[in-house]
Amino acid sequence: MNARPRGAAIVMAMAVVAMAALAATALLLSQSTWARRLELATQRSQAQRGLEAGLDWSRALLHDDLRASQTDHPGEPWAMSLPPIPIEGGELAGRIEDQQARFNLNNVVRDGVVDPVQEECLRRLLARLGLPAPLAASLGDWLDADGLAQGGAEDAYYLAQATPTLAANRPLTDLAELARVRGFEPAVRERLRPFVTALPRPTAVNVNTASAEVIEALVPGLGPEAARALVAARERSPYLDRSGFLGRLPEGVRLAPELISVNSEYFQVDFSVQVHGARVRGTALLVRDSASWPRVAWRKFP
Repeated sequence: MNARPRGAAIVMAMAVVAMAALAATALLLSQSTWARRLELATQRSQAQRGLEAGLDWSRALLHDDLRASQTDHPGEPWAMSLPPIPIEGGELAGRIEDQQARFNLNNVVRDGVVDPVQEECLRRLLARLGLPAPLAASLGDWLDADGLAQGGAEDAYYLAQATPTLAANRPLTDLAELARVRGFEPAVRERLRPFVTALPRPTAVNVNTASAEVIEALVPGLGPEAARALVAARERSPYLDRSGFLGRLPEGVRLAPELISVNSEYFQVDFSVQVHGARVRGTALLVRDSASWPRVAWRKFP
């Protein structure tokens, strides 16, 4: 064999080897990618099971609590954070928060019409938090069923924005929706967040779990010091009924009994699951309106 054919054969053999090497590398990369995807899918499945376990734990705890007591207060087991506990491949931690400890923004409108008593409660809360009073009117116009601006903003205002929209004319489904309401800038929403909620129907405030700020907003003429005294009193002994709370109000201060309660139906559960170093979070709103198993109003799981 002369040099030229022999050189061509060598080149061809090298090309075949190179192609085989590339094919092997591609196969290894494909297998590695597939293995990583399988690993991630397994971790995701484990995280989902962990979140579901946490949700079931919360429902069982709230169910047992209702059977044991007709009052809800921070000294009960449900109010204590769940410390990290081991689960398959990681750990689970979480907590339950009474949503009726907060002012329900959807209370501002009842049957499509602004409720002046509840709107005034919101105004007092805004004042207590150092926020502009007109925010109450903005929210009222966003929620009410008519198209007439009553101190806030209606469709004409929202249609003129960079991203045109219409006033919702219905209850809030989530606090995140406040970002669309006139005046509720990020700093405002952050200031409000610990004190308000958005529940699917009108609710009373649980005076056993509410903050001093919410209680002060609820009771006309109460004042910060008196509100803090009411909170301190329940820490020694929770209010067992409405009259127990009303009897501790300062002389001359009055409150409609239907605005308050000593128990709750709505609870938010927040869980964090760590699986093989990866952390996922889940949130759900539970409704406990009877002795039956608490139901899930909504959930936000990955």
